[in-house]
Amino acid sequence: MRAHIWRSAHRASPATRPNHNARFLATDSRSRLSKFWAPTGGISAQDGEQDDSHALLLKGGFLRQAHSGVFHLLPLGLRVQNKLESLIDKHMSSIGASKVSLSHISTEELWKQTGRYSSNSELLRINDRRESGFLLAPTHEEEITALVANMVHSYKDLPLRLYQTGRKYRDEKRPRQGLLRAKEFMMKDLYTFDSSHEIAIKTYEEVRQAYTNLFDELKIPYLVADADSGNMGGKLSHEYHFVSPKGEDNVWSCNSCSYVANEELVEKSAPPTNLDAIAAPEEPSQPLVFTGITMDRKTAIRIVIARPSDMSVETQPSWDSISSFVNLHAVKRVYRDLDTGIEAATLSKLLPPIQSHKTLYSPSLVHLQKTTSHTDTSNTSTTEEADISLTRSGDACPRCSTGALAVQKAIEVGHTFHLGTRYSDPLSALVAVPHATQKEAIHMGCHGIGVSRLIGAIASLLADSAGLNWPRAVAPFEAIVVTTPKVADDDGVGVYDELRGIDTVLDDREGKSLGWKLRDADLIGYPVVVVLGKAWKEGKVEVQCRRLGVKKVVERGEVRQEVERLLGQL
Repeated sequence: MRAHIWRSAHRASPATRPNHNARFLATDSRSRLSKFWAPTGGISAQDGEQDDSHALLLKGGFLRQAHSGVFHLLPLGLRVQNKLESLIDKHMSSIGASKVSLSHISTEELWKQTGRYSSNSELLRINDRRESGFLLAPTHEEEITALVANMVHSYKDLPLRLYQTGRKYRDEKRPRQGLLRAKEFMMKDLYTFDSSHEIAIKTYEEVRQAYTNLFDELKIPYLVADADSGNMGGKLSHEYHFVSPKGEDNVWSCNSCSYVANEELVEKSAPPTNLDAIAAPEEPSQPLVFTGITMDRKTAIRIVIARPSDMSVETQPSWDSISSFVNLHAVKRVYRDLDTGIEAATLSKLLPPIQSHKTLYSPSLVHLQKTTSHTDTSNTSTTEEADISLTRSGDACPRCSTGALAVQKAIEVGHTFHLGTRYSDPLSALVAVPHATQKEAIHMGCHGIGVSRLIGAIASLLADSAGLNWPRAVAPFEAIVVTTPKVADDDGVGVYDELRGIDTVLDDREGKSLGWKLRDADLIGYPVVVVLGKAWKEGKVEVQCRRLGVKKVVERGEVRQEVERLLGQL
């Protein structure tokens, strides 16, 4: 549509005569690719990481890499991110959460108060001219708790649910897989505050339901796994995963019941062992023995497990390879202070002076306690028993009597934590409660969704050989109208206008053939493509949906109904 400029000023009255130094334009509100920056093509897979979906995001003009692990979002990428944020806003609103925007900069002092400063190697630290201790926040538990502690003083001010969608930072040693593992990333984090444990658990379940509703709307299969809280604190948490060979997490599930757990919490059912029936080995040296150390460097921990049948007695693997033989997560359940990240060379220097020892046996080797006790010369020695063997596919499910476990690689895209008073205690977030003489700590929850990671994960899951394939809920545009150079602009605009109410873009770029435009539409991954091609001579339109395998010619008057029908399935 042409812009209209005031040209009749000489006929207007003085009171209404326009300022001749200004131009008043009636702009075209339609979305046109001729007016939209979408720098597609020109980027080969070799220019990005060796990851097909990430290369497609680059080639499709969604983002560009600024530095290692740092990306700029271009207009198409920003539209996807904005769609995700709107989806999140809708479901956070459903549970009465208020949106805030917290500073990206946090202080070392708060992190020291909660005990997370010294143990976190991924913090990006910064100093101002006064050498004050600041950091770029990887998460905001400390800041939001301090904020609430200063403003909320009574149980009457609770419950409180605050969330934000903003940038987070972590000092990744090796950023990889594009948006899936970056130094700077977008994240939604919801923080909940309640006056009691019982109310906080109810809130936790409400948040879980909101997450279920949100991920259901994406119409992409996902798993919800029991999870370990790690250094976040608390004992109740769940992870939300997309199953993908590109995932870095191992998620175990039962083929007979609803049991799903990540590798930190997975358990297996084993038949009871009759230790009396097990013959003692000829030599106590036959089992594998790994010796680690506690975080405070004061106690050595021996881990004793059966030697694989195909390994010679003379072979003793180093500490660096322990995870290939031992379930370290099971070990950490017994000895939470075991340093599983220490290198073998450092360990060998720290162990010799230590006199305090603890020993953990696999159940089938408990009889070795008597055999080896006479060789223990330490001043302090204790023993424990636990199933620390690796979980294998086919192991019996711990929840049902008929199921077997199987493992899948998965991408974590969300996580819910019940924190309890992990942060409110050290940061003095206290409220007055009925029938109590002193204020009590607020009970908290923290619930995250990786927004930029979701973009990368969805791209990875749904991409095919032709390009990206976005679900309707987050597609940069729900539909595109593509015309041949022979079709008049007014005709393309007419079909576009019939789709009003559907988030549609018109590909009116000059100098591009219909074939080029269709390949570009496939690359970008619009859910529905409306084509004004050969059939347009008869007043008909071709409607395509690559994800559903649909390519259909319809009358012009039916195009809206057909587009809505296809979008309803996406």
